[in-house]
Amino acid sequence: MVKRMNNSQGKVSLPVIKRLPKYYRYIAQLHKSGVATISSSELARMMGTTASQVRQDFNCFGGFGQQGIGYNVEVLEKEIGHLLFGHGEKLPTILLGAGRLGTAVSRFLTTDTNGYNLLAVFDIRQELVGHDLDGVPIHHIDELDEFCKANHPTVAVLCLPRESAKEVSGQLVELGIKGFWNFSHYDLSVAYPNVTVENAHLGDSLMSLGYRLRNK
Repeated sequence: MVKRMNNSQGKVSLPVIKRLPKYYRYIAQLHKSGVATISSSELARMMGTTASQVRQDFNCFGGFGQQGIGYNVEVLEKEIGHLLFGHGEKLPTILLGAGRLGTAVSRFLTTDTNGYNLLAVFDIRQELVGHDLDGVPIHHIDELDEFCKANHPTVAVLCLPRESAKEVSGQLVELGIKGFWNFSHYDLSVAYPNVTVENAHLGDSLMSLGYRLRNK
């Protein structure tokens, strides 16, 4: 009998949460390839980790599989997908900043199946108003209050300079934003500890790559 994942065993640590998308990618590919079951050691080899780590991670959500049998790939995909995407409902999302980065991010949000529904894009440049990014209308930042009160987004994507993000973040929290995908380098989690923040530091990633190459 397969045990269903749940997170009733306490708060799951952030490193475990951050590994879930990687598990999902690998398991989805296994399912697509027709693999029916996989052991923790086999999955660990694919992901570059240990069987013990895989078992510990899955135990955070109730665990899976039986000794000597392994994990049912189809069930794993379904259960981890449920953790990541809920029941299929998409989170209402807005994006601030229609520059080059905002354009790239909007394309990702509107073309990938990732659980988000991009409702609108906001920018300070009046000449962009009335145009769209990947079919999503661009509004002037002055319309933010009115739009949020009418449409109730819960996620904001910040593709803004640090100072601009600092200026608008408090307003967004007051308007009901519960989560941020933050490219701005402004640390919202310090200023607003009760909101959920996923920081995306492209520069940090490049520096980490450089360190690893130079210090092999």
